Amino acid sequence: MTEKVILLVEDDPDDIELTMRVFRKNRISNRIVVARDGAEALDYLFRTGSYADRDPQVSPAVVLLDLKLPKVDGLEVLGRLRADPRTKVLPVVILTSSREQQDLVNGYALGANSYIVKPVDFDQFTEAVEQLQLYWLLLNEAPANP
Repeated sequence: MTEKVILLVEDDPDDIELTMRVFRKNRISNRIVVARDGAEALDYLFRTGSYADRDPQVSPAVVLLDLKLPKVDGLEVLGRLRADPRTKVLPVVILTSSREQQDLVNGYALGANSYIVKPVDFDQFTEAVEQLQLYWLLLNEAPANP
């Protein structure tokens, strides 16, 4: 069985810390890889740049993707993932503070599996992460990487 890694694509240090804290509180034991911009996320996913030597057998079970990212924005990251056969079916959950209807529409149009607006309240965020873990890491059956 391959390791189920979570790729968190987030540039805000406070949101990263909050997310990691919630993962610890929920006892999520999966390894969390943090990409702090869209370019780093693409490097990780496609094993380029500083991730060229990443073990190809260790791929994310799910990507938690912010939209407002430096270098390459989240929607462009999503578009590139869906355009490549290696990542076309990789589960992507948009986890963003954006409540803009156009971001929601564009996210789903590009193939997002889910769109979650980050709750500001810690307890709500904890519940959201708990549901993410239950569904995407325990219940969801994903196809093997091509």
